[in-house]
Amino acid sequence: MIDVKELLNELDERMEMSVLHLEEKLSRIRAGRANVHILDSVRIDYYGQMSPLQVAASLTTPDARTIAIKPFDKSMFKEIERAIINSDVGIMPENNGEIIRVNIPPLTEERRKQLTKQCSGEAEETKIAIRNIRREGVDKLKKAVKDGLSEDLGKDGEADLQKLHDKHIKGVDELLEKKNKEIMTV
Repeated sequence: MIDVKELLNELDERMEMSVLHLEEKLSRIRAGRANVHILDSVRIDYYGQMSPLQVAASLTTPDARTIAIKPFDKSMFKEIERAIINSDVGIMPENNGEIIRVNIPPLTEERRKQLTKQCSGEAEETKIAIRNIRREGVDKLKKAVKDGLSEDLGKDGEADLQKLHDKHIKGVDELLEKKNKEIMTV
């Protein structure tokens, strides 16, 4: 027999993971401000192993439009520059021998609208994933009722599952609103 509380906890955790995944994806979208997470996808050849940029250098944002990269080892300057140029970030780094600077250009109005559409698409994918998790949970509860779980427990479980769904969808909407506000702020 199925334990309704255990099922709800498992489904809640999966929904939460979907929201966290969205949060990570949104943090990588450039919003016109310097954010070190923009470079999270950059991988460098660090002593024979492909590693994230953060392993080989410290990343800071000295101002709203600049990311400063200070390699721990001076021999890594060229490798870091090459990795940033070859990445999908689309920004040219500047090297002065001490530090690598990545200047974030201001976004045009058209680009801001494209980014908000991209964010909305990511949020919609997350909402679909949450709805699929809810549907899967409802199916498991209905099957459990057929296998002997009381109908009251099944209905209560469905109601609790709907509450979880609504809570996570609201979280997605809040994340999207926050990111869109960040993008549209000049």
